[in-house]
Amino acid sequence: MSAESASGIQKGLVDLVDFIDWSGVECLNQSPVHSLPNALKQGYREDDGLHLESHADEQLLIYIPFSQVVKLHSIAIIGPEEEGPKGVKFFSNREHMGFSNVSDFPPSDTAILSEDNLKGKPLILKYVKFQNVRSLTIFIEDNQAASEITKVQKIALYGTMMETTDMKGLKKIEDH
Repeated sequence: MSAESASGIQKGLVDLVDFIDWSGVECLNQSPVHSLPNALKQGYREDDGLHLESHADEQLLIYIPFSQVVKLHSIAIIGPEEEGPKGVKFFSNREHMGFSNVSDFPPSDTAILSEDNLKGKPLILKYVKFQNVRSLTIFIEDNQAASEITKVQKIALYGTMMETTDMKGLKKIEDH
């Protein structure tokens, strides 16, 4: 496991849910009834009765774009003991991935989720790989019980916003 487990959320980090570009969020192989917003959107993900569930097999491919560049520090992926995710790969700034080409690209980080992770203990990501993140792709390869259905109750992304210049706020300097 190259993503280290953290004991908690570091001071100065924020939940990046407010910086997700919801118009671009995608999840391949999600159940039509138990879809990604159940695990990712604030309010939904705190409801124990709601969850994300895989459809045809145990794999899920989740694409999360951000509305601004972020530094991603850690991720909490909460799920049930049996059907919760096990092997997970994280890809920074990798768009248009599908199940047919996900193995063609080296992941930015990988993890094997423990029981503690499934109960809420965040994974600390490789710091240098997640500095200027415009999007995150999460590939859930399998689950704890090697069953056909994977369930995710909550996904929380922790980090900070990048200090960027608002180009619209700059004034043009006139030549005199």
